[in-house]
Amino acid sequence: MERLLSALKYKEHKWLICGDLKVVGLVLGLQGGYTKYPCFMCLWDSRTDDQHYVQLEWPSRQGLKPGSYNVLSHPLVEPHKILLPPLHIKLGLMKNFAKALDKEGEGFTFLHQKCPRISREKLKAGIFDGPQKKELMKDARFDAALNPIELSAWLCFKSVIGNFLGNHRSPKYEKTVDELMERFHQLGARTSVKMHFLRSHLDYFPNNCGDFSEEQGERFHKDIRVMEERKKVILGEDGWKSLVRDTSVLMSVV
Repeated sequence: MERLLSALKYKEHKWLICGDLKVVGLVLGLQGGYTKYPCFMCLWDSRTDDQHYVQLEWPSRQGLKPGSYNVLSHPLVEPHKILLPPLHIKLGLMKNFAKALDKEGEGFTFLHQKCPRISREKLKAGIFDGPQKKELMKDARFDAALNPIELSAWLCFKSVIGNFLGNHRSPKYEKTVDELMERFHQLGARTSVKMHFLRSHLDYFPNNCGDFSEEQGERFHKDIRVMEERKKVILGEDGWKSLVRDTSVLMSVV
C-alpha cells in the first residue's frame, strides 16, 4: 500500500480517501480482521456486546501508535483525511438487519425467493451488494412480508438512507439515526463498527454523504468479478489456476 500511495504521489496531493474499511485499515496501519478496537477515532470495544446500545461515548484514541490498541504500523495518511464510506455503511446495516431476521419468518423466506442466486447460508450471513439492496428497498412485497418489529427496523433503515447517508440530510437526521438504533436493538441486531460510526461519530460525516462515495470502486470490483468468471469459462479451471499462479509470481517479482 505504501508503494501504491508513493506511485500516486499522495504526499503531494493529500486527497481525501473514501474506501471500504479494509482499505481504511490498511492506510491507517490498523490490524485486519475481527479486532477488539477497530475504530480509528476511539477505543470502541467490539467485544462488549452488552454495552454497544448503552454506551454512546468511548475514550478517544491518542494517536495511532504501533503496538497499541490493534495498531500494527504507522499510518500512511492522516486520519482526518479519511471519509467514512456511505455505501459500505449501508451494506453493513443491511447485513445486521438480515442476520437478525426470523429465519423461519415470511420476511426471510421472501429474501430467499427474491435473491435465488444467493445461497441460504449467505442470506443468513446478510451478504448483499448495492443493487440487491436497492431492489429490496423498492419492493413493497418485502415490507408486507416482515413482522411488525422487523418492519419498524426496516423503515428506519430506509429513512436513514434517504435522510442522511444519501444526497439529502434532514434537519432531524440525529433523531432518525437514534430511532434506527432503537429499532435495531428491539430487533435483536448485533452492532458493528459501521453502526458504531453512526451512533458515536455522526459529526465526522460530511454534510452531504452523497458527494463522497466509494460506489465507483464497488462497481469496479463487480466488473472484475464478471471478467474473472468469463475467463474461468474460457480457460477452464486448470487454465485459470495457472493464470492466477503466474500472475502472483510476476507480482512478487515486481
